[in-house]
Amino acid sequence: MHSTELNIIDATAQAELVRRREVSPLELVDAAIQRIQKVNPQLNAVVWERFEKAREEARSAQLPDGPFRGVPFLTKDLGCTTAGEPDSSGSRFLKHNGYVASVTTQLARRIKAAGFINLGRTNTPEFGAVPTTEPLAWGPTRNPWDLTRTPAGSSGGSCAAVAALMVPVAHGSDGGGSIRLPAAACGLVGLKPTRGRVNIWPSTEWVTPVSVQGFQTRTVRDLAGCMDFASGSLPGDPMAPPPPARPYSSEVGASPGKLRIGLWDRLPVTIEGSLHPDCREAVEQTGKLLESLGHFVELAHPPVLDDPKTSTIFKRIWPVRLLAALESFERKLDKKADPDDLDPDTLYWLDQARGVSAADYVMALEDMDTFTRAFAGWWSNADKGYDVLVTPVTGTVTPKLGALGMDPAQLKTSMLWWPFTAYFNLAGQPAMSLPLYWTKDGPEAPSLPVGVQLGAAYAREDVLIQLAAQLEEARPWSGRIPPVHA
Repeated sequence: MHSTELNIIDATAQAELVRRREVSPLELVDAAIQRIQKVNPQLNAVVWERFEKAREEARSAQLPDGPFRGVPFLTKDLGCTTAGEPDSSGSRFLKHNGYVASVTTQLARRIKAAGFINLGRTNTPEFGAVPTTEPLAWGPTRNPWDLTRTPAGSSGGSCAAVAALMVPVAHGSDGGGSIRLPAAACGLVGLKPTRGRVNIWPSTEWVTPVSVQGFQTRTVRDLAGCMDFASGSLPGDPMAPPPPARPYSSEVGASPGKLRIGLWDRLPVTIEGSLHPDCREAVEQTGKLLESLGHFVELAHPPVLDDPKTSTIFKRIWPVRLLAALESFERKLDKKADPDDLDPDTLYWLDQARGVSAADYVMALEDMDTFTRAFAGWWSNADKGYDVLVTPVTGTVTPKLGALGMDPAQLKTSMLWWPFTAYFNLAGQPAMSLPLYWTKDGPEAPSLPVGVQLGAAYAREDVLIQLAAQLEEARPWSGRIPPVHA
């Protein structure tokens, strides 16, 4: 296969070429490096390169013989560290002080054992604190569908890289929508796994209990394959969901049966404004497609999502964990961060955290537990339980760069951008973004992907993968390539 054709096939297909000895790992790596060098100057998705190390690994006889042997990969610059390699977490404080990771995380070990070859780390907002990737440490990442727009965040660098065909798969993390929002903005598949499904020890434990690690891909089968090697708990894990009944790859193409699906096609009552027509149309079209596939679909969602208290829980937990993260880095560097070292959005969240007492934080965790039980009950109700909840991923189409943040002038757009995702972080349940809709082309507005979110009950990634594969077959998306690509 010619090197210029390697960009359009997924990781599963690239690994098969290696197994058949039709290409070598080094050929795959060299082709991906060429693609990054060609496109990254426009997108600013990759902020640290390890190209020569990657070439050495590709040549090595010790390259692990895992399911993705020789396939190029990128890691988000937030967690998933490798000892001795830089970890800026999107922060000038860490970047300018030359912070280097002291540990190799369990997930990084599993990625390497799967045979992936890491080419570098991708851009992220400082400590993943906002849903757009515009850190002062590295500058903004641009969306390959429209260079004036955000790729979202916090896994925006990874999603921009995969969408632009630099690599077929990249690592991400999701503490409130940070895999699903960029996947929606960039036209990818993005799964937030069940809490505890992907072991993250010893990295980013400061963002538990809401954050998880995962992947962004162009195909469902790549996502399933990544979940197979990345899943699994370790002794001592505080939250270990039941293991899947069979490999997730076996769910691709398996019939989901006739599912009972709730459709949510409006904003939560606590959000001012209205759902963008394209976001509503994306959900409505998905509902019709699901009905045509034999599923029972009706307008329904968990009533607890309309409880005003629900909208306050995340804001009482996330900032405190962010403050704990900063203090952890300060201890490691033996240096306090000056306010001038931190981005304005980070300072906003830190100010919020300092107003939360220990008692308030414990109460927020108790409120999260109450919410989780009410939310989970919607799926497990013996008389009228649901298998899947379908919502928009975002409340508006992808904003321009500079429009998102915690500044008062940006807050309204920010609230419209991510009203649907954090519920699944609070409950610990799995949720997935699928690129099932695109806006119409216009003279001043190019076609943009609009994500649709599928959520399932606790530990039921199998249902999501079955349904996602069914939707992918009915309405394929991997052939849609953004204007800026390698």
